[in-house]
Amino acid sequence: MRYFLCGIPFLLTALPLMANPIEATFVGVNGAEAFGYYVGPYYGDLGQQSVVFDCVDFANDVSFGQQWAVNLSSIDTQADLANTRYGGRANAVQLYQEAAWLTEQYALNPASDYGDIQTTIWQLFDQYAPTPATNYWLSLAQANYMNGNYSNFFVVTNTGPVNPTGQVQEFLTVLNPDWSIYPSTIDGSGSSSGSVATPEPALMGVVGLGLIGAAAVLGRARKRQKAGAGSTPPAG
Repeated sequence: MRYFLCGIPFLLTALPLMANPIEATFVGVNGAEAFGYYVGPYYGDLGQQSVVFDCVDFANDVSFGQQWAVNLSSIDTQADLANTRYGGRANAVQLYQEAAWLTEQYALNPASDYGDIQTTIWQLFDQYAPTPATNYWLSLAQANYMNGNYSNFFVVTNTGPVNPTGQVQEFLTVLNPDWSIYPSTIDGSGSSSGSVATPEPALMGVVGLGLIGAAAVLGRARKRQKAGAGSTPPAG
């Protein structure tokens, strides 16, 4: 029997010149099952924070204790979804926001509804996923998702290249803005971007060499300036 579990990824926080991966580990499931699968919500640790992950991806897998590297992407605009598995779809923002609205229904309903809620989420992105018993939850999501506030929702996607299958499942999670792991990159206006990416290693190497070279030139110039003030020039 194949079980879908929510894994907890390495998350990336962006700084002006570098980003640091955060270790995350899958902890457990809520125990509800449907159609032969564990269904959300799922639980794990992200750094020192306990988090909830909700699976939106039926085509991939994850296992207990699995760790991996991810990008975090907000679900506010199409541009924010560039690093996600389904962000290339024309209605991607609507799909992710409908899924986010549905994840909020777990806490408001009995566990007996979890299977239909989860399969409705999977069906948003994958027609081959198990089908819910009715269209009840889909109809509610389509009618109500526009009233939701998704500013703290993020898509958790394995780092690229992102393929349709053969990788780690994609999830939605909600992060507290006060947490140190909350993703933010500062642009010229001082606002934050929801999509987080690490600098290319080659680029960082170039930047590092450039800084070292600049420091060496500055030190040499200061040495010459100091030597020029004395009576005897430096040797070599």
